[in-house]
Amino acid sequence: MLPIGDDNTDRHSTPIVNYVLIAANILVFVLLQGMGSNLQFTYAYSTVPAEILTGNDIATNGLEPTPVPVYLTLISSMFMHGGWAHLGGNMLFLWVFGDNLENRMGKGKYLIFYLLCGIIASLCHVFISGASSANSLIPSLGASGAISGVMGGYLLLFPKRKVRVFMGRGIGEVPAFVALGIWIVFQVISGMGMLGGTQGGGGVAYAAHVGGFIAGLLLVKLFDNGLKKS
Repeated sequence: MLPIGDDNTDRHSTPIVNYVLIAANILVFVLLQGMGSNLQFTYAYSTVPAEILTGNDIATNGLEPTPVPVYLTLISSMFMHGGWAHLGGNMLFLWVFGDNLENRMGKGKYLIFYLLCGIIASLCHVFISGASSANSLIPSLGASGAISGVMGGYLLLFPKRKVRVFMGRGIGEVPAFVALGIWIVFQVISGMGMLGGTQGGGGVAYAAHVGGFIAGLLLVKLFDNGLKKS
């Protein structure tokens, strides 16, 4: 079940921030990551749990020196991706669900909410990696944590909103709590048995996904203007 759109009839403003976030992710992947070929940049600006936990830049085991304070990688990693499929999936979910939150919160609050959820998500991955047997030198990257926060906020504010989904046999509509509920179950099941949040060393940070989603649920009311237009 793949979300491809939702009901935007109550949207009264152009979701400029959401568009800028999508454009920034695409531009970073294409221009700075070289569509995945620039490993030096990717490894330098990804979040490495061991670096965050110690505060020290680590340039061993294939990692590149980080030109900025390592804590800033909690933000830079949010705009990088591991491949076209990773980027495309994340941007699709952000396109479908982000504009509604921007409409409710206003542009400034939505941007802060997005970044804060992403940082919290990355920290969840970092601390769980450090507390488990996971390799804390494996870098993580992607907008998934921040977008998980967007989805958590969307679920709380718009639980019954109709979401258009591709279901294999065609396109249908389901309430948001069904579309997002299936995603939540998948994340929980996928993360079971992988306390560190990394599946097979492939860099799939399920702890970040779940942490971002919970952050979105907890923070959305603090940022919600309760208005239909921003």
